[in-house]
Amino acid sequence: MLFVQNHLKTCIFKTLLISKTSSLSMSLVQLKHLSSATRRFLNPTQKASILVNKPIYKATINLSVLETHLQQCQNFKEFKQILSQMIFTGFIKDTFAASRLLKFSTDLPFIHVDYSFQIFNLIENSNGFICNTMMKAYVQRNCPQKAISFYKFLLDRNLGPDNYTYPILVQACAIRLSQFDGKQMHNHVFKMGFDSDVYVQNTLINMYAVCENMADARKVFDESPVLDSVSWNSILAGYIQMADVEEAKFIYYLMQEKNTIASNSMIVLFGKTGMVEEAHQLFNEMPEKDMVSWSALISCYEQNEMYEEALDMFIEMNANGIMVDEVVVVTVLSACAHLSAVKVGKLIHSLVVKIGIESYVNLQNALIHMYSSSGEIISAQNLFNAACHLDQITWNSMISGYMKCGWIENAKALFESMPKKDVVSWSVMISGYAQHDRFSETLALFQEMQFSGIRPDETTLVSVISACTHLAALDLGKWVHAYIRKNVLKINRILGTTLVDMYMKCGCMENALEVFHEMAEKGTSTWNALILGLAMNGFVEKSLDIFSEMKASGVVPNEITFVAVLGACRHMGLVDEGREQFDSMTREYKIEPNVKHYGCMVDLLGRAGMLKEAEELIESMPIAPDVATWGALLGACKKYNNHDMGERIGRRLIELEPDHDGFHVLLSNLYASRGNWDDVLQIRGMMMQHGVVKNPGCSMIEANGVVHEFLAGDKAHPLINEIEDQLDEIAKKLRMEGYTPDTNEVSLDIDEEEKETALFRHSEKLAVAFGLITTSAPTPIRIMKNLRICNDCHTAAKFISKAFGRVIVIRDRHRFHHFKQGSCSCRDYW
Repeated sequence: MLFVQNHLKTCIFKTLLISKTSSLSMSLVQLKHLSSATRRFLNPTQKASILVNKPIYKATINLSVLETHLQQCQNFKEFKQILSQMIFTGFIKDTFAASRLLKFSTDLPFIHVDYSFQIFNLIENSNGFICNTMMKAYVQRNCPQKAISFYKFLLDRNLGPDNYTYPILVQACAIRLSQFDGKQMHNHVFKMGFDSDVYVQNTLINMYAVCENMADARKVFDESPVLDSVSWNSILAGYIQMADVEEAKFIYYLMQEKNTIASNSMIVLFGKTGMVEEAHQLFNEMPEKDMVSWSALISCYEQNEMYEEALDMFIEMNANGIMVDEVVVVTVLSACAHLSAVKVGKLIHSLVVKIGIESYVNLQNALIHMYSSSGEIISAQNLFNAACHLDQITWNSMISGYMKCGWIENAKALFESMPKKDVVSWSVMISGYAQHDRFSETLALFQEMQFSGIRPDETTLVSVISACTHLAALDLGKWVHAYIRKNVLKINRILGTTLVDMYMKCGCMENALEVFHEMAEKGTSTWNALILGLAMNGFVEKSLDIFSEMKASGVVPNEITFVAVLGACRHMGLVDEGREQFDSMTREYKIEPNVKHYGCMVDLLGRAGMLKEAEELIESMPIAPDVATWGALLGACKKYNNHDMGERIGRRLIELEPDHDGFHVLLSNLYASRGNWDDVLQIRGMMMQHGVVKNPGCSMIEANGVVHEFLAGDKAHPLINEIEDQLDEIAKKLRMEGYTPDTNEVSLDIDEEEKETALFRHSEKLAVAFGLITTSAPTPIRIMKNLRICNDCHTAAKFISKAFGRVIVIRDRHRFHHFKQGSCSCRDYW
């Protein structure tokens, strides 16, 4: 007998050492084989005792011992020992004890819910409480479908549900957002007679509200015989979730007891819908306010860009001794970032350290954002380096901070060292490159992003399209547009406007108009991009028609709109139209003209040869004219050979802006056109004295998805020999067409032959020659020039378009020139 006892203990001990990852069924199998393993050592009486499931030994566990063991249980191994003892002693047959064991197993995080279900299967006499415990466990462990399946099992076993069952099941349907299952449960509730239970009714209201079916939620609410505070809060929460302000207000003001939770929820709703005054009034009317009340109103101010009010409210909150938490501090730090209020931000940082919440990751991210947005990049960097916990937002925030402060190489190094890059990481880098005019790197990184398999978002695409615009990379821009269509991405106002701007600045009016008309929502900036783009491309009448259409559609023009409209007038010399539009700004729209509007008018008058009136307009300006305004008049003086006025204005501009290369060049060219080479040398000497370097002419052209750059006199291109041959061919054909080089454009004291050679090495001519080599008709040759196109290049382009039968589109710093069959869209007025 002693041997049998020892053998049994050994078998039990082995059972207790089953690993945590093993299933309970394995444990039960081992226990089932226990009798067969020991049967040969037992006498007939003992065998009979085992066969009738009676323990051989006296039970060593009771309810009190069980409760003590459960309270002391710390891990899965100890729990299995308790379970094994209950199975071995037969105490598992005690329904109440078994229910306590099951309830305990569902509350422990280290016990899987499937293990609890196998314990449930050991219980012979299950009741409603035990079944509810199991279903509740499934809901709490985020297995709502299993709770619903268990309910079907419960019905098959004829275990009647009670008023505690259905709230659990309805909650499971709400978690799954399954309105279909929820309606079925609602029908069962009605059939089983629990439709008058307030607890059941409340969960039904919540389920329908979560599923955004406020009609049925309201029906349950209205038909409920009893309503408690949970009922009112549930229906109110549903309307708040749907942002239905009117219904939420109706329910709220019907509430006999407006508890703090309901009032806080209404403040949140008012904040999200821009009803700041209502939120503030409700806050003041609240008899009792908690931390959430203050936090909700502060968030309301921050969401509606009332950042100073948010800070004032936080200061008042702190002065009243209200405890602050992570959420409200993150909100006020965002307000500090928008106001660049770094001093206040530092005080809040000190408060965070004082109350001991500085280690929160969200707070760390908000502090990094606040410091970097305010230019305190070193403080942000120190926080990042000292942080114990870094999440994806932390890395992205630091990269964004580096970019905002112009620390591009630091941002690049941090980006490359990231353990994981998400779409925000790529977007921050790509946008940062674009914002700092590093457009080639923008496109290169975007291509790398494509290889990595990360799908770009709208923000990334806006930056990429902007880079394509600056580099005249039309092919890549079209590819991005095709990508947007293929992936059915929504073209919002910003993305659509960027596409319109890109196509317009690449000379593709048809594409721009197509995007414009396809846009569901058009902002003022969208109309502005179209008006300005059409004017730049020489379609001035169409541009002014679009302006009229904009006003007719109810869109109010702004300052930028009138810059575009006045720009359209100056491109075609429409002096009377320009004056009328200029006067209408104040007369009809109460917009005070700024320096850009005056600059457009001065340029308009100057281009039309009305130099005296242009100068008088400058002298009468209520604001100080900028150098661009004077520069427009200086350019007009050169065009109309008014040397006296030009010299006077040029000298004045050089005094105002001694480092501006353009004014030196204009005045030098003015002297050169008169043959005053001594004055030319004097100006160049002044440039050398002040370290002023003339910005070299640069032209860009895209071929096979690659952007090629050419400088004046460039000989570094790999195809320079072919380009030189093509230039010789161009020269021969142009002479046959009657072209004569305009050597007046060369402001050098050299002979005519050298001047002609210099003219033929202008960057746009090199780009045109390259375009003739690398593209074929009918593809237009598209070139972007950083400076204004000179008279000779303009004339040459007209001849080339006729001699070679090619369409040439050149975008200079002022406008587009579409050359076709010997004529230009600007009608020689630029």
